[in-house]
Amino acid sequence: MTTIIANGTVISTTGAEPADVLIDGEKIVALIQPGSELALSAAAGAETVIDATGKYVLPGGVDCHTHLEMPVGDIWTADTFETGTRAAAWGGTTTVIDFATQMAGEQVRACLDARFAEAEGNCAIDYGFHMVLGDVTGDSLKEMDALVDEGISSFKLFMAYPDRLLSDDRQLLLAMQQAAGNGAMIMMHAENGIAIDLLAEQAIERGETDPINHGYVRRPELEAEATHRAIQLAAVGACPLYIVHLSSSHALEQVAWARAKGANVFAETCPQYLYLNLEDHLGLPDFGGAGYVCSTPLRTKHEHHHADLWHGLRQNDLSVVSTDHCPFCLNDKAAGADDFRAIPNGIGGIEHRMDLLYQGVVQGEISLPRWVELCATTPARMFGLYPQKGVLAPGSDADVVVYDPAATWTISADTHHMALDYSAFEGFEMQGGVSTVLSRGRVIIDGGTYHGSPGDGRYLRRGLSSYLL
Repeated sequence: MTTIIANGTVISTTGAEPADVLIDGEKIVALIQPGSELALSAAAGAETVIDATGKYVLPGGVDCHTHLEMPVGDIWTADTFETGTRAAAWGGTTTVIDFATQMAGEQVRACLDARFAEAEGNCAIDYGFHMVLGDVTGDSLKEMDALVDEGISSFKLFMAYPDRLLSDDRQLLLAMQQAAGNGAMIMMHAENGIAIDLLAEQAIERGETDPINHGYVRRPELEAEATHRAIQLAAVGACPLYIVHLSSSHALEQVAWARAKGANVFAETCPQYLYLNLEDHLGLPDFGGAGYVCSTPLRTKHEHHHADLWHGLRQNDLSVVSTDHCPFCLNDKAAGADDFRAIPNGIGGIEHRMDLLYQGVVQGEISLPRWVELCATTPARMFGLYPQKGVLAPGSDADVVVYDPAATWTISADTHHMALDYSAFEGFEMQGGVSTVLSRGRVIIDGGTYHGSPGDGRYLRRGLSSYLL
């Protein structure tokens, strides 16, 4: 089956150019000058013609940090692999990378196999996995090498959550040394969990139980300290380092410092850290702030975190915007009604990442090419999917988004497609929106209608990062 997307403006990391995109089956075969003899011939012979006049044409988004169908104790995230990947498609994301998690005492292989079984046949778009190492042992270190050979080339470690996931400096360094040998990327949740737990305990003893205290005890200095420590350990371990969900100016300073020295240190941020804040959201009265509890937390509006993060995106000290989509319904958040420590951590946003970051283009914070770079090209390169994903080029998968810059609409839980009973971005007015989405050449979103089905997505075996210095 051949498809041509005609008369649009193709956005890449290098600019915006008029071009028609010719697709044969699942692959892009050519980008053609609109109106040329070749373009007219291709359109005449194509089985499907999509008119993109007045619209942008860009590679499908790659969200490299999601938590679908994930338990926290007895509570599960609201989105399954089916509902979460479908919602992602509505927002122009055509690839997600989720996590398989090994907890203390568990075998890496068994945890990964269980995760494969949960996802298989249920995903609407293509997907991959990172591996969380919650128990760094000799066996799990050996498994790292085997998993890299099988297409899982990134491993997440935690400096937070003592007694659940935290790795001490010895374990961190061992995993980093192993990654140096097999080429894997180490992803790091960088917060000083031991110090945070002390501050949280002291807050509860003072009767400070409301959700806003979640932000107060997870201080930006403790994110910065852990980020600095992770950077130094990665230098000793000689491996690349990727800081997840960076939220503060303090931590960004550490990443910028390392990158200025030429280190293979990278970081992502998320839409919630660009738009939401501690006082107006986490501080909502009557337990309303529970919906905004996430880790790392929202930061105070009285400092310059938002402006600094946008600057970091422009300067490439922040390389990726992901969602850290970890959605819990409000009734599940109520588990912490008397103790903020018991509120499940996470915000849902898998559907709105591309649109929220596009508002940065509208507001002059970033350029159109940088938008595509942050949402699609760099995450694909960072995690071994480029050029299969993240670019419109001959031979690449035909994951394509037709985006209407003239569309206007409002984010609301009443209309979103996530299995979540509220929206952290409720009432946000959007300029621009998704018109059509193709996943490997199949139209799955068009004209406000979903045309996909569970099982359309395939598991992706990833290579090593192509984003290293």
